[in-house]
Amino acid sequence: MDTSAPKDWTESLPEPARAYLEGRRLDEVECIVSDLPGIARGKAVPASKFARMDYFHLPDSIFFQTITGDWGEAAGEDGFIERDMILKPDMSTATAAPWTGDWTLQVIHDAYDRHDVPVPFSPRNILKRVMGLYEAQGWKPVVAPEMEFYLVARNVDPAKDIEPMMGRSGRPAAARQAYSMTAVDEFGPVIDDIYDFAEAQGFEIDGITQEGGAGQLEINLRHGSPVKLADEVFYFKRLIREAALRHDCFATFMAKPIADEPGSAMHIHHSVLDLETGKNLFSGPQGGETDAFFHFIGGLQAYLPSAIAVLAPYVNSYRRYVKDHAAPINLEWGRDNRTTGIRIPLSGPEARRVENRLAGMDCNPYLGIAASLACGYLGLMEERRPSKQFRGDAYEGEGDIPRVLGQALDIFDGADALHEVLGPEFARVYSIVKRTEYEEFLQVISPWEREHLLLNV
Repeated sequence: MDTSAPKDWTESLPEPARAYLEGRRLDEVECIVSDLPGIARGKAVPASKFARMDYFHLPDSIFFQTITGDWGEAAGEDGFIERDMILKPDMSTATAAPWTGDWTLQVIHDAYDRHDVPVPFSPRNILKRVMGLYEAQGWKPVVAPEMEFYLVARNVDPAKDIEPMMGRSGRPAAARQAYSMTAVDEFGPVIDDIYDFAEAQGFEIDGITQEGGAGQLEINLRHGSPVKLADEVFYFKRLIREAALRHDCFATFMAKPIADEPGSAMHIHHSVLDLETGKNLFSGPQGGETDAFFHFIGGLQAYLPSAIAVLAPYVNSYRRYVKDHAAPINLEWGRDNRTTGIRIPLSGPEARRVENRLAGMDCNPYLGIAASLACGYLGLMEERRPSKQFRGDAYEGEGDIPRVLGQALDIFDGADALHEVLGPEFARVYSIVKRTEYEEFLQVISPWEREHLLLNV
């Protein structure tokens, strides 16, 4: 839709975007929205046209699409008519696309129906819905996500195992080198581009470390607003992939890309502030742990099993949950204990927070953060008490979470309280789309089946 917008609209862009364009002519604007898997969908338009646009249209069917490109039968009573949505730009998200051949900006859009109601299965809207529930109680949630991923050799044959990338030394990336600066140096050119792209986009990286897997890295982001941080993770996945491609390798956010290596998580740190005072609800006047702190943990313990289908959205996600492989299999909570699914990091009272270690890096960041916050919200509202603090190695116990996607979806489908927080219409659409994906997977005969069953059964 064309309207008469002021010609100097770029002057109101966020400062990093203005700095990126300084002395340059903007060529193109990518108008994007996250689908359920977290893929950027949208349109690229000339900058001159974007200056005259208030919104653009995309069909609502983008939210019914599976990761393979098939479609879930989730359109509702009217049938699969691919009704147009109205996509409105959030100009606070305008940022550079520094890997492109011309001067391009990206802008995240919010999805509305023709009555100006937020589309209930658009991931960014779902996170905003959860934020609204917190704000109605006078609370302001704060999160800090950690992003784990692998840099791997180019892989264009799905039948071939994924292998670590070749490092700067000419040797494949080595495993079991957690926190090694030498290992980080092996990926120096890729990391340099990640830093450069992030700086151009105005993102602040809190640190990059080598993790335990061969070619596995972790990027930590500074804490902040859940919507802003989800936007950054959404953007980061794209910029990391682009940086890797410049150096003849792939970046993958699969939960478990290499069989004998650790999986990749998106650990989520949470705290909740009082909107009036700005004080951390998890710490009392004398710095002690409050009831709200324990209720939030209790909510995670009670509702995370129902949310696992969102935090671990693919069949591959469940291969990450392996004993003694740097991924939790339980819902225990402990202080400074990385074997528990819920960890309380070392901190002072003002920074007291709760870390959810169950989410995989393959989850949609909007949905993963929304689901995690929803569990904590229910704990706060219901004044849930957690189990006794766990001490010792939590891997010695039995697992508390679903082991396969089908089981996780069954639990999710029965989670009425969680559906009310995330939105019943989202829950309906999400379940249909994920079950369609699961059915597609079950039709595939794996190499293991051919190797062990072809001549032996």
